[in-house]
Amino acid sequence: MVKTHEIGRDDSWEGVVTRTSRGMLDGSNMYHFVELRLADGASVKVRIDRRLWKALAVGDRLVKRPGADPYKA
Repeated sequence: MVKTHEIGRDDSWEGVVTRTSRGMLDGSNMYHFVELRLADGASVKVRIDRRLWKALAVGDRLVKRPGADPYKA
């Protein structure tokens, strides 16, 4: 089961990208998502910006620290 999560400024996580996707959920804006496998084995789907999404591939490691944007590690 995958839990969808909107990134908060104080969130902290890191995981491996298992899937990338995008969609026009509201019919007018394109949203970019990645599905991550976290260190504890849980799966989470998070929304990220287009620039980062285009730089990621399955198997890449993504890190989010409190107060910072996610980045490819």
